[in-house]
Amino acid sequence: QVQLVESGGGLVQPGGSLRLSCAASGSIVRIDDMGWYRQAPGKQRELVASIPRGGNPNYADSVKGRFTISRDNAKNTVFLQMNSLKPEDTAVYYCNAGILERTTGASRYLGVWGQGTLVTVSS
Repeated sequence: QVQLVESGGGLVQPGGSLRLSCAASGSIVRIDDMGWYRQAPGKQRELVASIPRGGNPNYADSVKGRFTISRDNAKNTVFLQMNSLKPEDTAVYYCNAGILERTTGASRYLGVWGQGTLVTVSS
């Protein structure tokens, strides 16, 4: 079974940094787009950043210049380096990926979500 597992969340002071990681595991043929979303209390889930397998990343305007998304295709892992954190960045951060899974029959394409990791920015 394909799954995504995030790590790296926690409590940080305003202006601080955190690095999130998300590793995919299972019977994976290929991973296409990978991305990070976040959901703050009382708000809808929103895209933070995404990165295609072989293209340029995309960022929400609110994080441009502060966050950097990267991926290691050999390790099926995506990262989110978050600098200059603000209280409004407080949210549960979710990893998402488009994954072609190997099965006993034909391969199948899945949109997979991680379980989420909490980031709290507070003094």
